[in-house]
Parts: sequence; structure tokens; C-alpha cells
Amino acid sequence: MNRKAVLFILIAVLAGVIGAYAGMQRMKPQTLQTKALTQLFAQTLPDPAGQPQPLSKLQGKPLLINFWASWCGPCVEEMPALEALHKEMPALQIIGIGVDSAPKISEFAAKLKIDYPLYVAGSNAISVMRDLGNTVGGLPFTLLVGADGTIQQTYIGALDFDKLHKDIASGITPKLAALN
Repeated sequence: MNRKAVLFILIAVLAGVIGAYAGMQRMKPQTLQTKALTQLFAQTLPDPAGQPQPLSKLQGKPLLINFWASWCGPCVEEMPALEALHKEMPALQIIGIGVDSAPKISEFAAKLKIDYPLYVAGSNAISVMRDLGNTVGGLPFTLLVGADGTIQQTYIGALDFDKLHKDIASGITPKLAALN
């Protein structure tokens, strides 16, 4: 065999290996959390005024998803700080998913002047939270999601905003790091 033929065979084998690897990466099974997030984005939840809002419109954006309730002390305490973060980092889309009724969420949002989007999930949110990794079902429960749709970090309980800022600044994803 001449050198050209050997070189051609080596290139063909290398291309086949790279193609097989790329195909396997694309076919990776989704983690339970990723699957749950995909299912969350497929939902349409009402806003506090009762208007249905497709969560799919949030895909492709860096997100902070906060599950909360008006009867949850730590949730109530962190809402003003979340509102401040919303104003500080407008490229980070913050949303609140309420484990509560629409009238309570609406009243609460007006009282605290919450400008970021709030959605009403009621008690259905508990199973969604569990699927997203909150096995204890505690509130508040917050997810930091990259623009690529992957869960970068989860927080159960009251947020430590210093840690949250560090997580964003540490470059968990380039899109999140750019927000800081």
C-alpha cells in the first residue's frame, strides 16, 4: 500500500471515530432534572391575573427560577432581595412560581411591588420541585439555569445572595458570568 492510501484510511477512521463520538453525545439520555426542566418549560401557567403564560417563552435565557409561597417566612424575606437582583441584572430573567393561590400571589406582589414575572402553580408545584431535585419539598427552592437550558445550581431554603452572586460571577456558564 502506498502512503496516500494509508493516510486516506487513517483520516477516514479518525472521521468515523469523531462522528461516532458526536452522535453518542447527542444521544445521551437526559438526567431526571433536565427532563423535569423540559417538562416545566412545556407548561402554561397562569399569571396572578389568571392569564395563561407559556413557560416555553423563557427557554434560551439565563434564568433564576424561584419556587415560593406567601405563607413561607424565608420566601417572603428574600423577595425584596430577588426584586433588587432583578433590577441589578436585567439580563438574568427571574421568575417566581407560587405554591399558592392566584389572589394571594397577586396581593403579595402588589404589596411588595414585585416586578419580575410571577406564575401560579398551586400545590402542583410540589411534584415539579421534587422532580427538579428538591426531594424534601422545602421552600423556597431556587434554580439557576443557563441559557443552554441546563440547571447550573440548585438552592433549597433561603438564598445566600453572596453565594448566588459568586455562582453567577464564577462563570458557571459564560452567559451567566457575563451578567455580573
